Amino acid sequence: MCQEDKDTASPPPPKPAHGDESFPWHLGAYDAHCHPTDTMSSLSPSSIAALRTRVLAIMATRSQDQQLVADVAADHGINDADSESEPDSADTSCKVVPAFGWHPWFSYQLYDDTVPNPTYNYNPSNTDNHDASAEEDAKIAHYQAVLSPTPQDRSLLSSLPTPTPLSSLLSSTREYLSSFPLALVGEVGLDKGFRLPQQRPPGDDYSRDENLTPGGREGRLLSPFRVQMQHQQAILQAQLRLAGEMGRAVSVHGVQAHGVLYDTIAACWKGHEKKVLSRRDKKRIAPGAEEGSDDDDDDDEEASSDNDGSKAKKKKKKRNIGGKPFPPRICLHSYSGSADMLKQWFHPAVPSTIFASFSTGVNMGSAAAKEKLVAVVRAVPDDRILVESDMHAAGDEAEGLLADMYRFVCEVKGWGVEEGVERIGGNFRRFVYG
Repeated sequence: MCQEDKDTASPPPPKPAHGDESFPWHLGAYDAHCHPTDTMSSLSPSSIAALRTRVLAIMATRSQDQQLVADVAADHGINDADSESEPDSADTSCKVVPAFGWHPWFSYQLYDDTVPNPTYNYNPSNTDNHDASAEEDAKIAHYQAVLSPTPQDRSLLSSLPTPTPLSSLLSSTREYLSSFPLALVGEVGLDKGFRLPQQRPPGDDYSRDENLTPGGREGRLLSPFRVQMQHQQAILQAQLRLAGEMGRAVSVHGVQAHGVLYDTIAACWKGHEKKVLSRRDKKRIAPGAEEGSDDDDDDDEEASSDNDGSKAKKKKKKRNIGGKPFPPRICLHSYSGSADMLKQWFHPAVPSTIFASFSTGVNMGSAAAKEKLVAVVRAVPDDRILVESDMHAAGDEAEGLLADMYRFVCEVKGWGVEEGVERIGGNFRRFVYG
């Protein structure tokens, strides 16, 4: 969801540059970030059965689509990560990995009720003492506090939903994550460019596309009002902490905010950075001994008895380790920053495992963008690169765009397409499953 911050309706994404009849779908193509619940008709049982993509990572973004994502995952979700990765699995139908989160475009609809003076403070002592005027004033005060420049149009602010407490979002997201053990947190992030849509004119409901899930921009022009960055950061960090608590990977949105996005996420892992050994220190350590010494995701040693009664040690793999204030794995979705800025994300002291994914619609919208993307793709380590469609509907167009991005990445990396599909598939499984 990176294309709606323009004054006019977004143009359709470019048509696939190549046919995909020869694309090796049978090897397992993975869409690391998409939004087909924005167009529910594209997710009918017959539509999903026709998909060639092995797994869709479907993002929730706002109040209206959280349960939709959960419903699709209940019917088509992956229950066992190990069986999904088996090439000889009898079930080859498209599967879903759900992601639950609140997108920065909708962060203004939340208020932080964990701070001493929340921006929304209507709290009647009992339901019989409801004061509609006071409630409306509280709502308007909240939106004036989190939007910039400060809106003065009460009709616009009155048309916005009553703010949701951040604690409620975190509670419901925790329940979704508990219900789906492989679920991600996403889509979350920061966006300096986004502006709120204008209020729909009275009597203009007929122009709304009924095929789209409510709550989005829906073709409306944009207002001058942006969500204050400090507010976006608070909403993002709360969701990052939840992901850390539950040991889940996160899909992160960042537009015109690459530096502040890094700083905001890095603040969550402050004090937990990995120790980076100097060359002198490395020479003092036996070869291989330094590997994994500071990584909490390493294997445990578990004692077991051999036949002769002696104790032998065997490796036991930890999975989904939580309890940290930062996520174990982070994907920079449709990363649009520079190759040079990637260095900070892939610094050896960073305790989260960082991935970067790319989409045709966002990253190849122009010749200049495509040229820039070559350097960026080269800068991403081979085992950290992912591919996505970022499309609002599932189907042939999304799969064509996905195949095009696979081909582009393979060309830049110097991989054959089959080799690249297998490599990127392995990267996806490490990102999602750990």
